[in-house]
Amino acid sequence: METQKQVTKKLQKATAEAIQQYTMIADGDKIMVCLSGGKDSYAMLHMLLHFKKVAPISFDIIAVNLDQKQPGFPEEVLPNYLTNLQVDYKIIEKNTYKIVMEKTPEGKTTCSLCSRLRRGTLYEAAKDLGCNKIALGHHRNDILETFFLNFFFAGKLETMPPKFKNDTGNLVVLRPLSFCRESDIEIYARFMNFPIIPCNLCGSQENLQRKRVKQMITDWEADFPNRSAIMMNALQNVFPSHLLDKNLYDFEHLESKISEASFVN
Repeated sequence: METQKQVTKKLQKATAEAIQQYTMIADGDKIMVCLSGGKDSYAMLHMLLHFKKVAPISFDIIAVNLDQKQPGFPEEVLPNYLTNLQVDYKIIEKNTYKIVMEKTPEGKTTCSLCSRLRRGTLYEAAKDLGCNKIALGHHRNDILETFFLNFFFAGKLETMPPKFKNDTGNLVVLRPLSFCRESDIEIYARFMNFPIIPCNLCGSQENLQRKRVKQMITDWEADFPNRSAIMMNALQNVFPSHLLDKNLYDFEHLESKISEASFVN
C-alpha cells in the first residue's frame, strides 16, 4: 500500500512532466482552475498550488466553479473548502441544468450539450476575470478513453490535447494532469479526504460508451500490464506518412518528390 507521500510525489512528478513538456505555464500567467467538485479537479488544484509555491516563476490561480443548479447541489461545500484552503475563488451561477434537461431527448445522454454550455460559460468567465489560461482536470485515462471513443464511434483519430487554444484564440486551455493515472488520483483523493460532489447529469447515467471503453482498457491492462503507458507514448509518436490523411501528408506529389531525390543522388 502506497503512503500519502509516495502517491503525492508520483502525481507531482507526472504533473511537472506535462507542464514542462508542453510549456503550460509562463511567468505572469493568471490561470482559472475549473473546479467541479470531483476528485480530478481537486487533485489538479492541489498540484497547481504546489507548483505555485515551488516554481521559479510567478503565476496566479483562481478556482472557479459553475453552479449549474442541479437539484440537491450542496452550494456550501466548495466555498467552505476554498475559504479554508485560502484560495481565491468565484462561484458562477447559471441554470444550465434546466436547459440540458429540456433540450435532451428522453433516453439520450446529456454529456455533449452539458459540456458545450459549461465550456462557453467558463470561457466567458475567464475573460471577465482577466485570466489568460484555463486548467481542466482531465487525466491520462480520459485522454486514452477519448481517443478510442473517437476511433470506434466517430471515425477519427483525435483525443484531448494537453494544451490548445480555444476557437477564438484568446485563451489557452491546459490539462496539467495529462500524464497522471486515474488510479493514483483516486488514492490521493482518499488520503486528502476531498469533499466530493457527485454529478447528477452525466455522472448519473449508465451504459455510456465511455464506460465501455474504460472497461476495455481496464481489461487490457489486467492482461497486459503497462498497456496504457505504451498507448500514451503512441499518441506522442505519430507518423503522418504512415496514416491515410492526405491533408496531413502530401501523397499527391509523392512520386515527383521521389524522382527529384533520385536525380540528385
